[in-house]
Amino acid sequence: MSLIGKKIEEFSTDAYLGGKFIKVSDKDFYGKWNVLCFYPADFSFVCPTELEDLEETYPELKKLGVEVYSASTDTHFVHAAWHDHSDAISKITYPMLADPSQKISRAFDVLDEEAGLAQRGTFIIDPDDVIQAFEITADGIGRDASQLIDKIKAAQYVRNHPGEVCPAKWKEDGESLHVGIDLVGKI
Repeated sequence: MSLIGKKIEEFSTDAYLGGKFIKVSDKDFYGKWNVLCFYPADFSFVCPTELEDLEETYPELKKLGVEVYSASTDTHFVHAAWHDHSDAISKITYPMLADPSQKISRAFDVLDEEAGLAQRGTFIIDPDDVIQAFEITADGIGRDASQLIDKIKAAQYVRNHPGEVCPAKWKEDGESLHVGIDLVGKI
């Protein structure tokens, strides 16, 4: 069953952020755009490259009003240790959510039950806590955070312009399509 158009489930968890342990819940997501990026495990191989790339894209995402969170089934203590021992992870300035109970990973349908680890899942969540887009990739395939920019801009445009949709390769300065009978069979 697709998660598109579904509200995120309630959750509350510990997180690591900038030398501190904090609490993060679904209530922190409400009222703004969010990106939630699941990854398999701390102290692994592809994961630090992805999270560092997400950090490099974070300032541009913030300009769009987007908050970023990463999440794995590790504890917040492991996140802190990884932050202290990895050049890539030491750069991160967004919250790293701990999901040792696997409840959040399971709620977003990215839990590999056999391994007990989250898959590589990226979710775009709107200010009403509704999932607007997601992508899940195999463990060996790293993601490119820059691809989030156009997806978020399109999601924000569609939200702010009812009755319009964004065609393939749509850019912020591009033309949208007005949904209606006059388009049927003409595209």
